[in-house]
Amino acid sequence: MRAVIQRANDASVQVKDDIVGRILFGLVVLIGVTHEDTIEDVQYLVKKIINLRIFEDEHGKMNHSLKDIDGELLSISQFTLYGDTRKGRRPSFIKAARPDHATALYNAFNDMVRAEGIKVETGQFGAMMDVRFTNVGPVTIVIDSEDQ
Repeated sequence: MRAVIQRANDASVQVKDDIVGRILFGLVVLIGVTHEDTIEDVQYLVKKIINLRIFEDEHGKMNHSLKDIDGELLSISQFTLYGDTRKGRRPSFIKAARPDHATALYNAFNDMVRAEGIKVETGQFGAMMDVRFTNVGPVTIVIDSEDQ
C-alpha cells in the first residue's frame, strides 16, 4: 500500500454537488492499493500514519502526532498512486489492485484508524472526487508499506 500524507486545514471532498467528507485540522491521506497488499500492510500504514510526528510542539519542532493533537483524517482512495509512467505518455495502472481487493483494504484502513479514536472522513471509492484543502507547512510525506 502506498500513502501520500499531507498536513491540512479545512479539508473537504466533494462528489458531484455534495460534500461527502470534511475535516478541520489533521491529515489528508491518499491511499493506493496494489495486488499483493494484505491486512498486514494496512496495519503498518495505520500505525505509521497516526503516530508520525509531523505536527509542531510549543517550540516549533515537529514532535507531535495526529493522536497527540487530537487531529482528524480525511481518507481518499486513489488508484493513480500506482501509475507507471516509465513507458510512453499515458500511465499504466496495471499495478493498482482490482476494486474488490482495494475496497476491502481501504475500508479496513479507515476502520483501524477509527478504532484508534481518530475521526475519519472519507471520499467515495471509485467516484470522481474534488478534494480541497490547505497544505499546512507545506508538509507532504509518502509512505509505502513495501519499505517496512
